[in-house]
Amino acid sequence: MNISEWLDKKEAQGVDVSHIVLPADLANEEEPDETIFFKEIRICSILCAGNHPFATVERFGHWYYGRGREKESGPHTTKPQWWLFTKDKDLAVRTARLHIEE
Repeated sequence: MNISEWLDKKEAQGVDVSHIVLPADLANEEEPDETIFFKEIRICSILCAGNHPFATVERFGHWYYGRGREKESGPHTTKPQWWLFTKDKDLAVRTARLHIEE
């Protein structure tokens, strides 16, 4: 079973999948069909291991997975990761941009 099928199954069961946590085996094994949007704010070195603000939207079948970390005052962030599953591409991209805009 892939991510899209799993989300469809959960949705058919009446589960709100917009902020569902994927099972580890699904999350780690499947590559997205495409990356629709990606932006990272990394003003320090490329070798820096800190958590940097970012936003991305990836497509898995007919589902869009938006996720990222919001920025704080410095170059790094301690804010937890946000995510959204939706079938609406425009909503996913709009949400990602709102979370990363400066």
